[in-house]
Amino acid sequence: MANRVTKAVIPAAGLGTRFLPATKAMPKEMLPVVDKPAIQYVVEEAVDAGLHDVLMITGRNKNALENHFDRATELEASLAKKGDTDRLEKVNYSTSLADMHYVRQGDPMGLGHAVLRAKMHVGDQAFAVLLGDDIIDSRDPLLSRMLEVQQQKDATVVALLEVDPSQIHLYGAAAVETTGEDDVVRITGLVEKPDRENAPSNYAIIGRYVLRPEVFGVLEHTEPGKGGEIQLTDALQTLATDESIAGGVYGVVFRGRRYDTGDRLDYIKAIVQLAVDRADLGPDLRPWLRDFAAGLDDTPDSREIVEEMTATPTGSLTIPHN
Repeated sequence: MANRVTKAVIPAAGLGTRFLPATKAMPKEMLPVVDKPAIQYVVEEAVDAGLHDVLMITGRNKNALENHFDRATELEASLAKKGDTDRLEKVNYSTSLADMHYVRQGDPMGLGHAVLRAKMHVGDQAFAVLLGDDIIDSRDPLLSRMLEVQQQKDATVVALLEVDPSQIHLYGAAAVETTGEDDVVRITGLVEKPDRENAPSNYAIIGRYVLRPEVFGVLEHTEPGKGGEIQLTDALQTLATDESIAGGVYGVVFRGRRYDTGDRLDYIKAIVQLAVDRADLGPDLRPWLRDFAAGLDDTPDSREIVEEMTATPTGSLTIPHN
């Protein structure tokens, strides 16, 4: 059986150009999703899966990421003086959330290059990689399941999501074979952002990986691919087609709730969907959304979207220290 995974790597060096001008002076990972920066949801997911050692791959003008997870003594003192224990607790929570480490990527040479920058910190251990654009709902654990499969297979594990074939060009796509488990497949090949006609399937790679340390050696010899960048997908293709390197690649098919914060429209949807399910915001937000929607064109599409986003949840979402 493989050694237990203890470390998480979060690449966060991107420029966030899709959100300009908001990201001109603020990292895109610090954009708020309701009342927490997107990056905190990702760190919380790692911690919930038992990974308290977190390395963040950053870049220039990303100091706000480090500051968010550091002490803010003046703010803490001000809140304590006012007796505002609720907000003080929220501030202190992010400070003590995980054992945080940081390294800069330097040259912006792609996700594979960013992961390679974690080599010295990770060493010869398997580790998890979490991309900050994907928020996985805490009610639908994904990373813990991936860690479980990695322990069983002693192999590389990636998260897969079935998408509409018209959207597969936005993702890395996987060719898969079934296994004896409904949510686990063996990956036989991967292609980065293929055309719909050339995609091996509609199984898209989303931003969660559990990698064996052999991936570093592969990345060091991976030539720049699509976009002139070192693609992690290309390295995973090598691992998938040669099981002698690191035991092959498996996929965990995710069928839960995922929020994409890397696109402006999906970012707005994520805020609304998470806020609707909040016990402190949902009861007031749902009727407002219905009233707002009533003033829009009454089309089947608009009705379906509003009904989906304002449906009374089966259980209110409770996120620690909101």
